Amino acid sequence: MSKAGNKLIKSANQALAYARGEISDGFNVNVPEEIDVKSIRNGLGLTQPEFSSRFGFDVRAVQDWEQKRRQPDRAARILLTVIAHEPEAVERALAH
Repeated sequence: MSKAGNKLIKSANQALAYARGEISDGFNVNVPEEIDVKSIRNGLGLTQPEFSSRFGFDVRAVQDWEQKRRQPDRAARILLTVIAHEPEAVERALAH
């Protein structure tokens, strides 16, 4: 088998082992140091109160983040990153 073929098979086996929970190497969480809350909110077409209510944030915190008076803490930046990429998943997870 070619070198490229061997690499593909090795990668596929590693992916399968990871999916089975047999290994956890290779997964790194990238938490952004800064996040553009206003851009995320505007991209969803929501007002500050709507965004706050939908995702469980205090409206004053959202206002402070957008005005750069405060930076979201690590947990909030993680949640905001997920909202930026998969808002429906967060909405489903937070539904009553």
